[in-house]
Amino acid sequence: MSNSATDRATTPRTVWLARGRHTGSISEDVLRRTLRRLKVDEVLDDFTEPPDPEDTPGRVFEARWRVDGGVAVRARLTLLPPQSREEGREWTLVAEAERPWDDAWPSPATMFWPDDPDGTATAWDHHHVVPDLRFRQVNPLPADDKEMRRVLRDTARESWCVNLVVHEAMTPDEHGRLPLTRLLPPGLRHRVVEHRAAPHQLRAVNYALKDLGVEVPRGGAVLLPPQPAPPGYDGRDHSVRSIFLDGSEPAELIGVLRRFTTLPRPLPEGAEEALTGLREKWTLRTLEEELARQRELVARYAEALEAMTKSRDLYREAAERAGEALAAFRDAPAPPPEPPAAAPPASPLQQLTRTFERLKVGARALRPAPALPAARNADDPGEDDAEETDRIS
Repeated sequence: MSNSATDRATTPRTVWLARGRHTGSISEDVLRRTLRRLKVDEVLDDFTEPPDPEDTPGRVFEARWRVDGGVAVRARLTLLPPQSREEGREWTLVAEAERPWDDAWPSPATMFWPDDPDGTATAWDHHHVVPDLRFRQVNPLPADDKEMRRVLRDTARESWCVNLVVHEAMTPDEHGRLPLTRLLPPGLRHRVVEHRAAPHQLRAVNYALKDLGVEVPRGGAVLLPPQPAPPGYDGRDHSVRSIFLDGSEPAELIGVLRRFTTLPRPLPEGAEEALTGLREKWTLRTLEEELARQRELVARYAEALEAMTKSRDLYREAAERAGEALAAFRDAPAPPPEPPAAAPPASPLQQLTRTFERLKVGARALRPAPALPAARNADDPGEDDAEETDRIS
């Protein structure tokens, strides 16, 4: 699967995603206690802890509950192995409902983790990239400009959560120092990271947001676009001119958040695998679901058997035809030999060369042979004897 955002599937409207880090040392025990308590309180229909899957590191917890008069929700939390004792354990949570998600439904995070409002009982709500950030608390922006830019850049790059930057027009009172996320609908509460800029940080925060193409109004708020920004995102449409930090419900901000979360966005990196695990490796089935699953398996086996039978029949028919063709080939008479191919006509140059060769051979035949010396009689004195006789005389 590619990591490019353009290659990833779009997040279904029925899916709720969250990712974080638990910094305690007993993450699994915290999850088990919460699930048991909610099962006893009949908030959950059921839960289970499947055996460790070979292809998924860490522990897996499944839970099922109903919302809005009977809409079934299935959720799967994966607790990854700890990187170190200081960093804690990272977790991913994927929930899917039978119809598009409603932010008024209970947060799936509180079906696995304790819903302590101040977050002091268990520290499960830390950001998975920047551990100092938390979902249920106000996160003051760093005083150092470079560190501020780094925090905003790193968090905006991750699209598992929604990043909200709020500027304080003036130093708030006790109510204003409480997080705005506690006033959001349950379905948004644990998906929003609230960054808070002090009154004197307006220029610095807008300079840090310049690379993201947005800015926060004085005394207002803005939602940071994930990288890349989803189609239809406009920083002006996803900002709020004024935020009243007096403990009242931020109705305008809630409307902006809901518009933002309904934009078609690609699944965050790693979410597609988590969603596939929820859909294909789900083990917490009711009796009806298990019966339907077995029927589906039987239908698949029947289709596979039918396909194998068709392939066998086609192979048998092809083998029979091949045998018939081979037998007909063996019984057929041998074809007559083909006549030798006629020699190609000689070119005029070849004919002239052959004529010269014939004339040369004829001339050799007509040339007289050289005379051979007569055979000398053995009794006649030879020429040498006559010369010897003259020398003696």
